Amino acid sequence: MLTQQFAAHFANDWIESWNSHDIDRILSHYTDDFEMSSPLIAQVTGETTGVLKGKEAIGAYWSKALQRFPDLKFELEGVFVGAVSVVLTYTNVSRGVKAAELFYFNETGLVYRAAGNYSA
Repeated sequence: MLTQQFAAHFANDWIESWNSHDIDRILSHYTDDFEMSSPLIAQVTGETTGVLKGKEAIGAYWSKALQRFPDLKFELEGVFVGAVSVVLTYTNVSRGVKAAELFYFNETGLVYRAAGNYSA
């Protein structure tokens, strides 16, 4: 079972990783075969399902997104911990969009599935 301490550490490191724009650091939180779902996937990649699987495909998607939004900056708002999942709420300061992201963790503490959800 996950702890609040684990969730807080993950949240801070995840936000710092994104704000650094270091794709390797961002991807270090995930398993090699993790799955990501987000409506932004369709916008950036054209993948109409909004779902990608694997570090290679998702890393390419995130690299494109970082190039598209070079001033990207996230501000953490909330951390919610479950038995095997964490939800982060944050604001994409550069775009003025609020987000909630759900992360499922394996037994080694890496994310194997994530889902991004955004305000209008």
